[in-house]
Amino acid sequence: MSISQPNSLLPVPTGALVIPELPPTYLDSENGTLIFSLVIPTFNEGKNVAKIVQQLSTLLDEFLPGAYELIVVDDNSPDGTWKIAEDLMPLYPQLRVMRREKEKGLSTAVIRGWQAARGEVLGVIDADLQHPPELLEKLWGEIKRGGDMAIASRHVEGGGVSDWSIIRRFLSRGAQTMGLIILPEVIGRVTDPMSGYFMVRRKCIAGREMSPLGYKIQIEVLARGRVPWIGEIGYVFQERQEGESKVTSKQYVDYIRHLIRLRFSVGPVARFFRFGMVGFSGVFVDMTVFYILRTILGLGLTRSTIFSAEVAVINNFLWNDFWTFGDISKRQPGKRQRLKRLLKFNIICLAGIILQTLIVNLLFAIGINAYVSKLIAIALVTVWNFWLNLKLSWRVTDVQK
Repeated sequence: MSISQPNSLLPVPTGALVIPELPPTYLDSENGTLIFSLVIPTFNEGKNVAKIVQQLSTLLDEFLPGAYELIVVDDNSPDGTWKIAEDLMPLYPQLRVMRREKEKGLSTAVIRGWQAARGEVLGVIDADLQHPPELLEKLWGEIKRGGDMAIASRHVEGGGVSDWSIIRRFLSRGAQTMGLIILPEVIGRVTDPMSGYFMVRRKCIAGREMSPLGYKIQIEVLARGRVPWIGEIGYVFQERQEGESKVTSKQYVDYIRHLIRLRFSVGPVARFFRFGMVGFSGVFVDMTVFYILRTILGLGLTRSTIFSAEVAVINNFLWNDFWTFGDISKRQPGKRQRLKRLLKFNIICLAGIILQTLIVNLLFAIGINAYVSKLIAIALVTVWNFWLNLKLSWRVTDVQK
């Protein structure tokens, strides 16, 4: 990660969206070191930024005196929000300001702020005062109790929305329902997955590359992070006091795109999708070799099936090791480790080859075309191969956290 913009403002991190680990000296809360970093992403919030900084400072000075920092990350607002915030820095020593001129977007603003943060616990709050600052102490209470993440929720006891129209309520609930359909194992963990007001321990997301899209940073954290214990505190979403709402139809489109992106990049379903894509490429390899052996060279059905399947197994291993299970493979690099994975993969797939051979011969014996028999056998064995390889082939390299 490199940085730019050397001046009184915070340097803007560049490169991959990865939250770094902290040196151990930052984690010693007993000696009064900084332990909490709260990011405030802004765009045209000049009328609100002074208010939110003042309110947050007053509250945090009461229960985390000297142990917190506020980081305003502004996307080069035309109304000069970053300059207004910069002028506040002499009054609030805990305030830091970042002005982004080459990037835009709330989610990436939050991550860039976290990259520059020094706290063991990271947080985010909107600058428009729709998130009540007074809830911070309750959220911090969930962290103190051992929580890995504390979320302000509109959908638990004490939560709600103020003057939302029926249409806006319908859109909000509809978006959550769609999330449960597309990404149930992530969206279903919390009552308010679209909340932009939360805290999370750095250790839960450090080292994980983020790829957010749109405004919903919490979903990215839940999907890509390691967050075992989540606490939720109810709050009533307030109407904006100053400035204009930034909610548009594009935000809903980005939300759906984000869900789909996550669906195919995290979790066992994503692995199966990649495994299936690799297997699909293996079909062409398998069938091409099968055709050469069976038709051109004139080998028997059984030998052609076995040899073509073995070539496909090697093809599939190489792609699976690089792509499907690439995150696991990287933890144990080297030719020797790769050879071990290949041998395990091959042994497990051998059972699939035997099963495939039996199916092909059985189907051919009852009058089904040899090539159709081969395709049916491949489809049936794919699920078998994925399940066993997920459990055994790459398991040995999976480091427990």
